Amino acid sequence: VDVSEPGLIVIKHRRIYGIGKYTNVAVLKGEQIRIVDDTSCTNRDCPPILKALLDLTVLASWNDPINILIQFSVSMRSHGRGGALLIVAKGDEKWEDSIIHPIQYLVEPPFCGLSNLAKQSGNQSEIFSQGALRREVEHLAGLTAVDGATIINEQFDLIAFGAKIGRAKGKPTVEQIAFSEPIVGGEDKILYPGQLGGTRHFSVAQFVNDQPQAIGLVASQDGHFTIFSWSKQQNMVMAHRIETLLL
Repeated sequence: VDVSEPGLIVIKHRRIYGIGKYTNVAVLKGEQIRIVDDTSCTNRDCPPILKALLDLTVLASWNDPINILIQFSVSMRSHGRGGALLIVAKGDEKWEDSIIHPIQYLVEPPFCGLSNLAKQSGNQSEIFSQGALRREVEHLAGLTAVDGATIINEQFDLIAFGAKIGRAKGKPTVEQIAFSEPIVGGEDKILYPGQLGGTRHFSVAQFVNDQPQAIGLVASQDGHFTIFSWSKQQNMVMAHRIETLLL
């Protein structure tokens, strides 16, 4: 049991598989009780980070890519200023079609500090390397507070930050997204992106609509946290609200 802040109690347990963040079971806030539904990924396209938070996959090492993305999510949410992180495929330059040029802070060559740490041996006894990776994640997550999106590739090279998202030429404006939350009683909904939040949510939904191989993470100043990914099953962008799993 973790008392995260006054009036907020989180019930959690150690991971059944592998290592990483404790798995949340329920969140009690005031008179509200939210129970995590670990079957919410059944018959649904779920990104790997959500499956890991629900303890449905094995995370074998401290620098497993999914563990690093979970650390990113926690850090983005904790700085409290809101932010957007886009994860694109390494070597794929199509994402540039969905970014307004010139990019405010383009990192050339890409900064490889975190990616180098992610490639190290996953020996859990390497306390120094684990601490270095945690600090690097916190530094990069801090960049998401800059107006615009931070862009990294799937190997955690920093490509840009403060990037403005724009609809790619020839791509339709995203008008609907599928919304889900992994809690008991949470029902799938079809929403307009603006119903989730402001410009940041709409922009990231548009980016994933244009670049379905990418994943977008959005932290809101009010504590909400959303993963945007492409659902082949529903043939549209899917928004997974996961702050209940990050506490």
